[in-house]
Amino acid sequence: MIAATQWTWFLTRATGSVALLLLSLSAVLGMIVTIGWSSRQLSMLVVNGLHRNVSLIAVAFIVGHVATTVLDAYVDIGWTSAVVPFAAEYRRFWLGLGAVAFDLVLALVVTSLLRLRIPHRAWRSIHLGAYGCLPIAVVHALGTGSDVRSHLIVWLVGVCGAGLAGTLAWRLSARRVRDPRVATAVIAAAVAVPIVIALWTIAGPLQPGWGTS
Repeated sequence: MIAATQWTWFLTRATGSVALLLLSLSAVLGMIVTIGWSSRQLSMLVVNGLHRNVSLIAVAFIVGHVATTVLDAYVDIGWTSAVVPFAAEYRRFWLGLGAVAFDLVLALVVTSLLRLRIPHRAWRSIHLGAYGCLPIAVVHALGTGSDVRSHLIVWLVGVCGAGLAGTLAWRLSARRVRDPRVATAVIAAAVAVPIVIALWTIAGPLQPGWGTS
């Protein structure tokens, strides 16, 4: 039986893992909507609805992840540290990245709810923050967890990354970009960021002693 003091520990990791998976799926569906793909089984209306609903469920799991982290008695992490980046005393940098990702998600939710009341260019600029949210969330998950060497989170990150990279390649090939410099920058980032995270994971979180203090 799981001890009463451990249930938040398990829930924190479970909700965080599911949230990361749903955020990745939401980004994939968002790119599919941008591409304009549809089929007889999945119309654009259905795909757009899936994107919206998956995003809302992801937010619910993120809130659950934050709540269980705050309630976990192992360390003292307040609600302020969950929203204000780098305010926590415990693993300040890695938890701070989680707060940054959380704030980006909140910005995406608020601007999406106000989409018809704000300029489209402003909404689009903020919505592009989803692409920055995912790498930050991945580094937060790998850097914070003391159970990274179980390889479960590593496999989860790999699957999410492969899905995102494949969909991004599809988007770039299916839709012309007016400025070739933008396309080049996107491709360079899509290649460089996973490589940098993978090398850092091997040199850091997968090494003995990481996350034990």
